[in-house]
This record gives sequence, structure tokens and C-alpha cells, in this order.
Amino acid sequence: MTTTVSSATYETKLQERVEIAHKTIAFSFEKPAGFSFRPGQFVDISLMTADDTNQNIAFSLASSPHQVRLTIATRMRNTPFKQQFAALALNSTIKMEGPLGNFVLATDVNRPAVFIAGGIGVTPFRSMIIDAIHRQLPLEMFLFYSNRRPEDAALFSEFERLSNLHSNFHFVPTMTNLVDSKAGWSGETGHIDNKLLSKYISVSSPLFYIAGAPRMVNAIRHMLCKMKVGEKDIRSEDFVGY
Repeated sequence: MTTTVSSATYETKLQERVEIAHKTIAFSFEKPAGFSFRPGQFVDISLMTADDTNQNIAFSLASSPHQVRLTIATRMRNTPFKQQFAALALNSTIKMEGPLGNFVLATDVNRPAVFIAGGIGVTPFRSMIIDAIHRQLPLEMFLFYSNRRPEDAALFSEFERLSNLHSNFHFVPTMTNLVDSKAGWSGETGHIDNKLLSKYISVSSPLFYIAGAPRMVNAIRHMLCKMKVGEKDIRSEDFVGY
């Protein structure tokens, strides 16, 4: 994730912890006084782990600026930081630095936004989409969301509901490995590729936003370049170590 210098360090309290997909938890914190951010930005959260090591991990904000809480979501892994994070009691105080990053929506609402997310990389797009809907922006938005199974798709129900309520938001989920899934699935399958994008996008001059694991981000960027999409029309954020 790319940092910026316009940030500050705050103390905040954990207010809610909710499982939103298989081994994926959303953590909501009180919004510190004076904290403001742009949708798509992230924060660094600092924790003292069990081995007395202070660690800082970056998390995209999944909440929108108008919402009263700051929410992040993460896949839970067997790491000292994630173990300590999962064990936090409600009302625990943590240190948070932010906002950070420049992975934000362009100001030109006349150019459609195509969001391409892999797994938990969907969190900054949730912030952007909720904010655009809240501000009633005349922005055409497409979210292509890749997961192995429906069980792994964080925030799936919310995106589905929003696409049913708002005609300018189009949700296209796809699953890449249904072998171990116990959920029924009749939607798109396979990785996000040129064929899938072309099936749903009929607008001109879109801006592309990509977020996910570095390998996925690089593959999508390469694919878009082969489709003759200019580098200036592609913005991306790598999610490392998730």
C-alpha cells in the first residue's frame, strides 16, 4: 500500500467484531475526533503482540466517511498480530495512524468506475461505493469480485442488495474453485478476464481500479494493457500478507 505524509496518530476503541465470511472478520472502531479520510484510504494499526513486539499492519477502511465508525476487515491468519487482534476485548484501546494512501476515486464522475477485486481486496471498494451512493453521485459503477467460493466472499450480501437498489451499481461476482463449497452457485465462474469484462461493460472510457494480492493485481494490469487500456486509466492497490 502506498503511503502519504498527511496523517496523524490516534487512540481509538474497538466497538464491534463480526465474522463476515469464512475466517474473515470485520472490526469496527470509534471514529476519533478530527479524523477524516477519503474513500479508498487506509490506516496503520499498531498492536503489542504476545512476544512483546510492537507491530504495525495496514488495513483499508471499508467504511464510508459519513459513517460513525471506522471499519476494517481482514482474513484471519495464524500470525502473532492476527492472533492478538482476534483476542482483543471490546472497548480495548489501540493506536491507529492515518489516513494514508492515494488509492481514491477520480473526481470526474462522467467516467464510469470499474472496480476489480480479489478476496479481501474488496474493502476499499466498499468504502468508495457506499460513499458514491450516499452522495448520490451520477457515477456508473461496476464491481467485479473474485473469490474461491461463496463462503469466502466478504460483504457479498451487501453488494447484492446495493446492486438491486441502485441502477448505477452493477455487481459481478465470480468463483474460481467450487470443489470444497457447500453453497449453491449459479453465477459466473473462473478468473476475471477480458471475456468477463466485455460481457458486462458496454460503457466508454472507464477508469479501472484493482485491489487484491500482488499476483492478481499484476495479472489484471497486464490483461488491461493488452486490451489497450492506458496506464493513466488504471489505479491499483496491493494487499500484501493477507
